[in-house]
Amino acid sequence: MSLPTGSTIGIIGGGQLGRMLAMAAARLGYRTLVLEPQQDCPAAQVADRQIVAAYDDATALAELAAASAVVTYEFENVPVAAARRLSDAVAVYPPARALEVAQDRVTEKQFLNGIGIATADFRPVDSDAELAAALKAFDGSGILKTRRLGYDGKGQRVFRNMEAGGYAGTCEAMGNVPLILEAFVPFTREVSIIAARGADGSIVAYDPAENVHRHGILHTSTVPAAIAPQTAEAAREAAARILAALDYVGVIGVEFFVLADGSLLANEIAPRVHNSGHWTEAACAVSQFEQHVRAIAGLPLAHASRHSNCVMENLIGDDVLRVPGLLAEPDLVLHLYGKAEARPGRKMGHFTRLEQLAAG
Repeated sequence: MSLPTGSTIGIIGGGQLGRMLAMAAARLGYRTLVLEPQQDCPAAQVADRQIVAAYDDATALAELAAASAVVTYEFENVPVAAARRLSDAVAVYPPARALEVAQDRVTEKQFLNGIGIATADFRPVDSDAELAAALKAFDGSGILKTRRLGYDGKGQRVFRNMEAGGYAGTCEAMGNVPLILEAFVPFTREVSIIAARGADGSIVAYDPAENVHRHGILHTSTVPAAIAPQTAEAAREAAARILAALDYVGVIGVEFFVLADGSLLANEIAPRVHNSGHWTEAACAVSQFEQHVRAIAGLPLAHASRHSNCVMENLIGDDVLRVPGLLAEPDLVLHLYGKAEARPGRKMGHFTRLEQLAAG
């Protein structure tokens, strides 16, 4: 049963993804209530109301549950305990199980491998001795990452052709937190797919995007990706398998490495709308944000076809100074996030250049 028009959707997190979810919800006639400790956050500028409190504040969570017909979130580091507590009082989508899987890189890879989806080789690391053993298994090379809370390249260290020794103090330098060493992957390109699952089990997937990163942050997403049709279909099938295994409701982003033979290794899942799906806002009749709102509100999912080829580019830090020139371009869709201060590495907005598909 779908949510009646005028119902309130609760959103945990007040960043740009929450902002775009609130805008999509408004277009479908819903109100939004944002839980976010930062006042005047990007989402609060367009939502109906904000609760200014920590994400695990019991009083705030109770207020959010009481005022909302359904609750969702815009980032995957929402405390799992808070999501479970909320779900006792109100529907929470995506489910807390998706958060639990996505928040720990080892748990995530074990989950993916367990449902038949290949990933890079990996080893859990909790000490310098375990790091040395893992590097030996991977011929002295790999990427050491924090198991939890890393994003945009943060919490990572690269090892290349390391000889024996030289690891003393590495775990301490990374905060004495649980780590994971991932083997290097000889990939030809990186792609991601945005897919959605409704409460009735229906699934739709957008076309895969080809992604380029700079300094660990997404720079561009290009659609169509330069991959074979069978590779694109394999990405769709993997996303559908993940959604079904998690009994998921809402939009998910899944990142892959593409190997030389066209096969895929899953890199990570994001149980939310995703930066590499921002192009859908400009090149599709229904964006990933509206698709997510449709899913969690019990509305029919829309077809995920696109009317244009496109390239989405993030505006990072002082890139926002390019805005006047960008607005002079034809066939360009711009979205700024309402952030007052442009700091290095901070996502200030994005734009999408469109190329209309030929008729026929």
